[in-house]
Amino acid sequence: MKKTFLSILLSLSSFLLISQTNLFYYLPQDVEYNEKIPTPKQFLGYEVGEWHVSHDQLNYYMRALAKASDRVEIEEMGASHEGRALFLLRITSVENQKNIEEIKSQHLALSQPARSAQMKTDQMPVVVWLGYTIHGDEASGSNAAMLFAYYLAAARSGVLDQLLSESIILIDPCMNPDGMNRFASWVNTHKGENLITDPASREFSQAWPGGRTNHYWFDLNRDWLPGQHPESQARLKKYHEWKPNLLTDHHEMGSDRSFFFQPGIPSRNNPLTPAAVYKLTNELAIYHAQALNRIGSMYYSGESYDDYYIGKGATYPDLQGGVGILFEQAGVKGHARETENGILRFPFAIRNQVTVSLSTIEGSHALRKDLLQQQKDFFQSALKEAEASPVKAYLVDFQQDAYRGREFWKILQSHQINSYQLAKDVQLAGKKFLAGKSLLIPVAQAQYRYLTAIFERRTAFEDSLFYDVSSWTLPLAFGLEDARLDSKSWKTDLQGEQITTFPSTPSSIIGGQSKYAYAFRWDHYLAPRLLHGLLQQGLMCKVSMLPLETADGTLFDRGSIFIPVASQEIDAETLLSQIEALATESGINIYAISTGFTPKGIDLGSPDMRPLSLPKVALLVDGGVRSYEAGEVWHLLDKRYNIPLSLLDINQLSQTRLSRYTSLVMADGNYNSLTEGDKQQIRSWIEAGGSLICWKGGAQWAARAGLAEWSFAQGGAKEVNDFPFEEKDRLRGAQRIGGAIFSAHIDASHPLGFGYPNGKISLFRNSSLFMQSSGQKVRYPLQYDTEPLQAGYISAQNLKLLAESAGAGVQTVKDGRVIGLSDNPNFRAYWFGTNKLFANALFFSHLMD
Repeated sequence: MKKTFLSILLSLSSFLLISQTNLFYYLPQDVEYNEKIPTPKQFLGYEVGEWHVSHDQLNYYMRALAKASDRVEIEEMGASHEGRALFLLRITSVENQKNIEEIKSQHLALSQPARSAQMKTDQMPVVVWLGYTIHGDEASGSNAAMLFAYYLAAARSGVLDQLLSESIILIDPCMNPDGMNRFASWVNTHKGENLITDPASREFSQAWPGGRTNHYWFDLNRDWLPGQHPESQARLKKYHEWKPNLLTDHHEMGSDRSFFFQPGIPSRNNPLTPAAVYKLTNELAIYHAQALNRIGSMYYSGESYDDYYIGKGATYPDLQGGVGILFEQAGVKGHARETENGILRFPFAIRNQVTVSLSTIEGSHALRKDLLQQQKDFFQSALKEAEASPVKAYLVDFQQDAYRGREFWKILQSHQINSYQLAKDVQLAGKKFLAGKSLLIPVAQAQYRYLTAIFERRTAFEDSLFYDVSSWTLPLAFGLEDARLDSKSWKTDLQGEQITTFPSTPSSIIGGQSKYAYAFRWDHYLAPRLLHGLLQQGLMCKVSMLPLETADGTLFDRGSIFIPVASQEIDAETLLSQIEALATESGINIYAISTGFTPKGIDLGSPDMRPLSLPKVALLVDGGVRSYEAGEVWHLLDKRYNIPLSLLDINQLSQTRLSRYTSLVMADGNYNSLTEGDKQQIRSWIEAGGSLICWKGGAQWAARAGLAEWSFAQGGAKEVNDFPFEEKDRLRGAQRIGGAIFSAHIDASHPLGFGYPNGKISLFRNSSLFMQSSGQKVRYPLQYDTEPLQAGYISAQNLKLLAESAGAGVQTVKDGRVIGLSDNPNFRAYWFGTNKLFANALFFSHLMD
């Protein structure tokens, strides 16, 4: 077989690695090192790269560096879901460390146009943030971080001294501690004295869900925008304490590649990002290329990756006055691995990451003045763009659900976007926004560009290929109505007080103790949490299938929950106490009702008041189940609804007694590992009264298994035979729905539609699987609109398939139900607007006749 240049290079590197891997394989040899600073080997007992460092080892070593070197300080950030420390190393000159608060204050002033206008940046240090291993199984980054930190702490040279006096270097050594620790345990467990390079070996086949994701199986590199996890929340807070000029995001890619650094594909840049960012990106690229040239590593740039989604680590800084740089190293995913280019060894991957870390600080130091000026110009020009914008402010209505309003506001706050109380009522396009019940967000603020990105509904694009989603419009994600104020409708007297703490809405028992019944509405986001708590305590609860008005004039829509007093097995005082405690926890008002006779609608004793039972939920995991979407179910139920969830190994299903569960969830996946016996077991369980809740690949499996009669059309096909070979990937990629938002309508009288009184809903879609609708609303209560595209990219071919297709199907199977959704209702933990669909399926499936 003919060897490529890269394979020859890797083979040579492998030979040298076997005999020469030590500290100076990774670090410059033309400087002295302070012997009082512990090397990684002195601390760990082995050379970096011999084993995968665990998070606790990484944590303790970095703290040892800080203790030993007066150049290094630790900045605590928080803790992961599993309680592992999140922290930064702040490395700079001793003099800078003494004056760090003053330096920080001056640096932050660059992002404040009112303060920055007269500021001189000539003498200011540049702030550089290097982030490693946000994907836990891309471990070369965190292992490189130890070596890079050691170099900065221990190396002695005039060049480094000057760099440290003019730079503040922030090292985020592990952005995903839980995933990284999970992965390190796996690969170290499977390492022997003789390194096995066979890619089929167990070392390279992580157990599901693998180490890429965090504790709840989320990709944290998609969480910079929504910020739904403690790792991201801590990082965003610290990011805005510093507002770095440059942030690097160190990743790994397929093992048969080389090394990538930005710029990416120019046509896929976010159009809101200033041109100056890409100019600096290209100038920094020269330093990375030169550094990798010096050690003989192969690399590429300007291909594969984009800079479009504003919730990724390498893109986020571009709209924050900084520059984000993505690095992608060919992944070993173990200790040594055969690739098409030869044997790829872990130390080689680590060395590349160390090398570009060094080139990053070299380039940022050389471009210090340009980076600082870019930050200053970015925020000043943002105000000018805001002044020229036809949109002067955004309104967001939260009168229906203050909880979703608060969570929306928290995202704005995390990105330092200012929002205000609406001072007086506004009527726009037939919608009334109420004072005190709406957010007003003026565009005239330093974060104009990020604010615009959050609200925009872009449907036209220069390129039709996307590395990630093409839209993320937050009001649509939250199911909150919004509007734009133009120069004619905008008046300064609409702007009330700035909201620094979201107005609290303490729950109460309206009407005091009742001897007859209590009730609460289903439109509150946490209503499922409250209902589950009541049922878990053994209380009888009923749901209203029809609207009604009580004797005191209070309106209750379909889906409202009623708690009769006399039907309980506890006395009225104990009942009140339990209801008050659960209502306080959920922040939901409970209404006391004194009579079952109603002036309008059904009475409280009506047959259309249907009893509810406690859901006992299981989720199939492992095998071909998509871990991201399974994790989203787990996170929603565990963290928000407080509903226990059993995680059932798909390969052990035959040994599981399904009768203990009321609901079985099948998220997206291929489910090819389910046997005929498994299929029959699930069918028998459904026929006996179980509810199967599934979507995308899970719903498709249910249809193939004969559990549902719905059918699917597969989009995305594109005939490419009549086009040049080099065009085939682009043409096929243009048929992919990477992530866009579409409008749909749901039958509000159907139990699946409870909590959606106007029947409107925005669905997130990232698949080209289309559920076919027969037009029967009873069986297909959720359907896409005729012209459904709200934001994002979809090909004309796929849009035609999507229009008027089904968003949900409901199938009766003897005493049970199969509820299939065409899309994931829990996307990335921030699609608050469709979580209620999933909750309705859990609580009300037996009502879906």
